[in-house]
Amino acid sequence: MLLIAVAAVRVSSRSGLPSLLLYLGIGIAMGQDGIGNVSFSNAELTQVIGYAALVVILAEGGLGTKWKEIRPALPAAAALSLVGVAVSVGVTAAGAHYLVGLDWRPSLIIGAVVSSTDAAAVFSVLRKVPLPARVTGVLEAESGFNDAPVVILVVAFSASGPVEHWYVLIGEIALELAIGAAIGLAVGWLGSYGLRHVALPASGLYPIAVMAIATVAYAAGAMAHGSGFLAVYLAAMVMGNAKLPHWPATRGFAEGLGWIAQIGMFVLLGLLVTPHALADDIVPALIIGLVLTMVARPLEVFVSLLPFRMRWQEEVLMSWAGLRGAVPIILATIPMVTGVADSQRIFNIVFVLVVVYTLIQGPTLPWLARKLELGDSSEAADLGIESAPLERLRGHLLSVAIPKGSRMHGVEVGELRLPKGASVTLVVRDGQSFVPGPTTVLRRGDELLVVATDPVRDAAEARLRAVAHGGKLAGWLGTGTETAR
Repeated sequence: MLLIAVAAVRVSSRSGLPSLLLYLGIGIAMGQDGIGNVSFSNAELTQVIGYAALVVILAEGGLGTKWKEIRPALPAAAALSLVGVAVSVGVTAAGAHYLVGLDWRPSLIIGAVVSSTDAAAVFSVLRKVPLPARVTGVLEAESGFNDAPVVILVVAFSASGPVEHWYVLIGEIALELAIGAAIGLAVGWLGSYGLRHVALPASGLYPIAVMAIATVAYAAGAMAHGSGFLAVYLAAMVMGNAKLPHWPATRGFAEGLGWIAQIGMFVLLGLLVTPHALADDIVPALIIGLVLTMVARPLEVFVSLLPFRMRWQEEVLMSWAGLRGAVPIILATIPMVTGVADSQRIFNIVFVLVVVYTLIQGPTLPWLARKLELGDSSEAADLGIESAPLERLRGHLLSVAIPKGSRMHGVEVGELRLPKGASVTLVVRDGQSFVPGPTTVLRRGDELLVVATDPVRDAAEARLRAVAHGGKLAGWLGTGTETAR
C-alpha cells in the first residue's frame, strides 16, 4: 500500500491533483465495495488516528513556514479564522437548510465541519504554486489557525443539549486559542533553546527531538483545555525559524513523517466510507458545496479582509484556494461518535463535497493564479544551510547548497565578505571537491563547507543569505543581513 501511495504522489504532481484524492481512492479500493473487501466502520478509531495524523501534518507544515512571510499575514489569518468561520458556518448552514431541506442541527454541523480549510491540502498545493508571499502566508496561517474554533463549534452542535448562550461559545473559542498560542510559543522557544545549546551524541536524534517537542506542545495545549492544534503549529513554526543544527535532515525527516501521516489518514477515511451508500447524498453534497464555494467562501474572505485592503485579485484567489481535505471528513466523525441523528448522512455529504470540490479546485488553482497575474516565479530560491556544531572546538561547520535562481551564482569567494572568523574551506562541484581561492567563482549547484567560530556563526549565515538574495553588492546597495533574515 505504501509503494502504491508513493507512486500516486508522482501521478498527483504531474496532474495537479491533491494527493489526498488518490489516497482516498486507495482506501475505497481496499474497502468492502472494492477489490480488498475490507470491512471497517469504527468511526471512533478513525477520529483518534486522524487527530494523531493531523498533529504530525501541522508540525511538518509549521516547520516549513517562514516567519518573515507569515508575520505580516497573522492579523488577516486571525480574522479569517474567527470572523470568516462565523460567516461561512451561517451561510453554508442556511443553504443546507433552505435548499436541501435538512434540519437546523445537521445543517449547522455541516456548516461548521466544512468551514475548516485543510492544512495538508493547502500545504501540498500552495508550495507548488509560486504565489506572492502575503497570499501564501495568509492561507497557510489560516489553515493552521481555524481548526480550533471549528472543532469547538462541531462539538457544541453535536452535543445532546442546544447551544443557548452564544457569547459563552465565543468566549470559549477565544480562551482556547489564547491558551494554545501561549503554550505553543513557549514550548517552541524552550525546545529551540535546548536543541541549540545541548549537543546530542548523534545527528539523527535532532529530527526525533524536534517532532517529540512538537507533540509535547499538542499534549500540553490539550491538557490545559486549549487548542492543541494551534499549539503544535506555533511550536513547530518557532523551531523551524530558529536555525537548529542539522536542519535539512530534520526538515526531510518531518516531511517523510507528514507523508506517512497523510497516507494513513486518507486511506483510513477511504476505508470508513461505504461507496454504495453515497448515491442518495451526491446531489445534496453538490448543492451545499456550490453554496460553500461560490457564496460562503467569497463572502467570508471579503468580510474578513475588508480592513486589510488587499487587491481584488488576491481576494479572488484566496476565495478559490480554501481547500478542504481530511480535516472536515475527520470532524464529520464527531456526530457519529456522539450519536447525532442523521450522522451517517452528514458524513456522506461531507465526504462527497470534499472529494468533488477538491477535484475541481486543486488542479485549477495554478491556472487561476496565472490568469490573475499573481504568479511569483521570479523569486529567488533560498539557500539550504545545514549547521553542525563543533562543541569542543567552539565552532560551527555550515554546509551551504546554492540553488537555481540564487544571486550567489557568479560571485567570487572573496566577494562574499564573510566576517572575520569565518571561511569557505571546501567547494563540491559536479561531484568533485576542491579548496577554493579568493577568486574562485561560485556557481548554481555548488555545495560549500564554511567553518565559522561560535561568535560569528549567526553573522556568517546572515551574510550568506544576504548575498544569495542581493548578489555581491548586498549591503552596499541596501540589501544587508537584515534583509536576509
